[in-house]
Amino acid sequence: MQSITPLETQGLMKNDFAVVLDVREESEVKEGMIQGAQWMAKSKIDANAPEWKAFLDKHPKDKEIILYCRSGHRSGIVADALAEKGYKVSNLGGFNTWQAAGLPTVKSP
Repeated sequence: MQSITPLETQGLMKNDFAVVLDVREESEVKEGMIQGAQWMAKSKIDANAPEWKAFLDKHPKDKEIILYCRSGHRSGIVADALAEKGYKVSNLGGFNTWQAAGLPTVKSP
């Protein structure tokens, strides 16, 4: 698993080379999200929820999955697990890194 910068992430998203996944819990997502990101709480991932299985089923292993959370710790855990399964993944780190770069955010779903 590799780290990635906000600007690199934005470029990959714009060119449809990557999907960005927010793994924070519902209470944290209320702070906002990266514009264009999808959301799947780590608790749902850990429980292997049907939504998580559906997410993985529709994403080919050659399309990068870029993960983030509040600090980068949980997203790193999920990224490592996905990498072991053969997915191309990167860890953006924390949501605050994106905000500090002045990149677009949206209110939570």
